[in-house]
Amino acid sequence: MRYLGYIKGPQDLKRLKVNELDDVAKEIRDTIIETISKNGGHLASSLGAVDIITAIHYVYNSPQDKIIFDTGHQAYAHKILTGRFDKFDTIRQLNGISGFLKRNESEHDVFGAGHASTALSAACGIAAARDILKENYKVVCMVADGSMTGGMSWEAMQNIGHLGQDMLVILNDNQMFISNRVGQFGKILTKLLTMGTIKNAGEKIEIFLNRFQFWGKNILKMAKRAKVLFFPGMIFEEMGFRYFGPIDGHNIKEMVEVLGYLKDLKGPVLLHIVTKKGKGYEYAEDKPISFHGTSQFDIKTGEVIKAQAPKNIPSFTNVFSKTLVDIAKKNPKIVAITAAMPEGTGLDAFRDKFPYRYFDVGIAEEHAVTFAAGLATQGFKPVVAIYSSFMQRAFDQVMHDICLQKLPVIIAMDRAGIVGEDGPTHHGVFDLGLFRMLPDLSIMAPSDENELKNCLYTAADMQIPVIIRYPRGSGFGVEMKDVEKYEYGKAVRIKQGKDVNFVVTGNRLHPVLKVVKKLSDDGIDAGVYYFRFVKPLDTDMIREAAETKIVTVEDNALICGFSSAVLEALSDMSIKTDLLRLGIPDRFVEHGRPEELYKKLELDEEGIYKSAKKFVKNK
Repeated sequence: MRYLGYIKGPQDLKRLKVNELDDVAKEIRDTIIETISKNGGHLASSLGAVDIITAIHYVYNSPQDKIIFDTGHQAYAHKILTGRFDKFDTIRQLNGISGFLKRNESEHDVFGAGHASTALSAACGIAAARDILKENYKVVCMVADGSMTGGMSWEAMQNIGHLGQDMLVILNDNQMFISNRVGQFGKILTKLLTMGTIKNAGEKIEIFLNRFQFWGKNILKMAKRAKVLFFPGMIFEEMGFRYFGPIDGHNIKEMVEVLGYLKDLKGPVLLHIVTKKGKGYEYAEDKPISFHGTSQFDIKTGEVIKAQAPKNIPSFTNVFSKTLVDIAKKNPKIVAITAAMPEGTGLDAFRDKFPYRYFDVGIAEEHAVTFAAGLATQGFKPVVAIYSSFMQRAFDQVMHDICLQKLPVIIAMDRAGIVGEDGPTHHGVFDLGLFRMLPDLSIMAPSDENELKNCLYTAADMQIPVIIRYPRGSGFGVEMKDVEKYEYGKAVRIKQGKDVNFVVTGNRLHPVLKVVKKLSDDGIDAGVYYFRFVKPLDTDMIREAAETKIVTVEDNALICGFSSAVLEALSDMSIKTDLLRLGIPDRFVEHGRPEELYKKLELDEEGIYKSAKKFVKNK
């Protein structure tokens, strides 16, 4: 690379001429495309943000000036320009650099980010610290339009405006969210883009209104507020921000000029830029949803290179999607809700089949859950599909608005357990600990794709809140049998062992079944008790399993997880037995391919086998 091999940090970028920055941006895009085609990752969003990030680093002085990014998957160019070009080929790989921002990875990563709508609050805190300490640096916060659908962003906006902090907020409007744009805020941005020269009349109206000050301040204030109806940019002005834009987010020279002007303005400033998701790569521009997060692909054709797997094995997400559509055909009270992830959760099929019973609320998990609660009060059966790690945000709503009122909402938590290359912000390993403490809530953890289908059918008939957690990726290739509705709260004795019994939940059942065969070859008689219901827990089966040693296995954090529930049950029944707990230890799990991480955690077949054999042989 002509430029990137030379740029070891933002200080090297500043030595270039402005007219060279377009070439730098092209090299960055080529690097991102080449690397992500091999590693997978968030492509379209990062390509769209290359030009503005290049301009930011050209004008501002990182790390002295603090640059905060929302979500982080738009920040690949930031990583490349801040000394990580030589390591960029390791992104999202085990022991490589993260696909998101990490404070321990670089001094330029001011605030770690993997989830949306956090940047403005963090920037507000950083600016407050600067002002308390009377330090002198700039705070720049780059937020994508999708992140502005989150309530936390608006909570921060009102506080920043109230404090009057010196800060630049760059609204990166790529005219999409993760999927297609939804909500009233998207309409406001669209108006800003389509108003043309009419927007320039705003200043003239301001002058006109000022002539009527003799009518009284209240009249003037009311008249000014009326401007919001005609000039949507005023929504930011009313919140205490000086609004500029929209400007072309791919014209680096213009952005450098504008940023240079805005740099020394006092108070909160919002710069609205317009970018194209996938910019610079034809296939990502044409299919920005598909290339938001992608696996390996062929650069020349844009075709995704599918990982080798047994043919005709559906993913858990696809099974959920198809099953929900089948149930909804028979039950008109079924409605589906997602938080800006229709494709990721599989609700796109439901949306296409039942558009009037489908709701995308934007990146607003808390609202999604209480919205579902409202629907449930009116006799509907809402199914809320949200990733496990994103559901953490809605704990209070699950407790206060669903469980306390015993409303029959189904929460389908995709991406439970180890997720993979997205790393610790996305691993769904805390949901059992979070939610099993709540009264009047049932939790199911199906072991495979056929179990998931049956769990969803079972939940559809239950009149209490239900959580169904299931993993990312392909199923286990089991036979998809006729629908079976499960008896509430009952576990399954697959085999009773004389030497040890495995007590297992979720997707670790199939590795355990293989382990039992290997232990049998070693002369160890091992049994298996499968708990598709984590709550309520089948204490009769726990008592029976405890007639010998027990090994609990789960893909959740051990603290407060499934094994904790087993221990609580044993304690309540005053049963003492030797017990080994296998699951996620008390630490955040790094990024890497799931099979690599399960092996490292000793939760794969070989790891479980070695741990169990040692446990049995020790006494």
